[in-house]
Amino acid sequence: MNNLNQERAGTLSKVLMVGFPIPADSFIENHSLIEKEGRTLVDFHHPLECLSYLQSEGAKDVYAILIDLPTIEKDEFRFLQALTKSEDLEAIPVIAIAPGWVEIDRKALMLKGLDDCYVEPVDWLKLRSRIDFLNSFKIHKNLKYEFSATEYKIPLGKRIFDIAFSLVALTLLAIPFLIIAIIIKLTSKGDVFYLSDRAGTGYKIFKFIKFRSMAAGADQQIKDLAHLNNYEDGEEAVFVKLKNDPRVTKIGKIIRKGSIDELPQLFNVLKGDMSIVGNRPLPLYEAEMLTKDAWAARFIAPAGLTGLWQTAPGGKVNVSNEDRIQLDIEYANNNSFWTDLKIIAKTLPAMLQQGE
Repeated sequence: MNNLNQERAGTLSKVLMVGFPIPADSFIENHSLIEKEGRTLVDFHHPLECLSYLQSEGAKDVYAILIDLPTIEKDEFRFLQALTKSEDLEAIPVIAIAPGWVEIDRKALMLKGLDDCYVEPVDWLKLRSRIDFLNSFKIHKNLKYEFSATEYKIPLGKRIFDIAFSLVALTLLAIPFLIIAIIIKLTSKGDVFYLSDRAGTGYKIFKFIKFRSMAAGADQQIKDLAHLNNYEDGEEAVFVKLKNDPRVTKIGKIIRKGSIDELPQLFNVLKGDMSIVGNRPLPLYEAEMLTKDAWAARFIAPAGLTGLWQTAPGGKVNVSNEDRIQLDIEYANNNSFWTDLKIIAKTLPAMLQQGE
């Protein structure tokens, strides 16, 4: 861990309050977030004031930034964009607080760069737990998860199997891959492959590879399609899987049957980002929402091309949010070579069932 992040981990003594209409010490009713932890509040009327302060003072002692939701919306989220330009500033958790009468789309706000949003009245103990998690997550994310190698290592036998399996599969699939690539290129605008940042083993972030099955710019439309989510757990929903997703192209509908679009992840397996069997790597905004200690256990396992969730009875779309997490934790705690072989044997029937 570099010196900057060692300091951030050990001396997080300030909470920056931005744009609230009343003084911060009046706003926070439960001072356990501050006083019991030896922290102080620093008030700013405008995001630019806070940004100037951070640029001059640095981030090493900042526990979190709490910002008024109407203020950050009026700023058009430019403050968040400015933070991402600095490697140390982007590691600070930024939480919006919304007035009690405001309805929020939590996922849409997180996609804009916020780490979370709470509606008044705020449960400060819950918020403190969330900030503690985000500090750990964002520091490690900023370090590109060099720490993860000490937490989990793919066993040698499993790694040899992954390399052999992916090499054989890629050789057999070379011509079908070329045909699919040509069709994708000829039938819709955009790249053949879709690359996205995913959090895998130990929250390690890597570029996840799929055949592109959606129209260009599909990621920016997700906030407008939340009502189609298969995981209908309200505000606490973690995973996103859309029913009849309108962003999917014609060829995309075909290659999604049987999860053909997922096969380029064999390159991720070959590189060592993933294993053939494991827990699915998650988009970053989904990974950041798994704040419970028990849930975090799912990351102490290899990221996988297939796993218990994909082979669940009845099909993976029928698995609830909570059940999917429990399946991931079960695999993390009980995986073995023989378990992997059983999951691989169930994968093909599950793919055929999905493709019907």
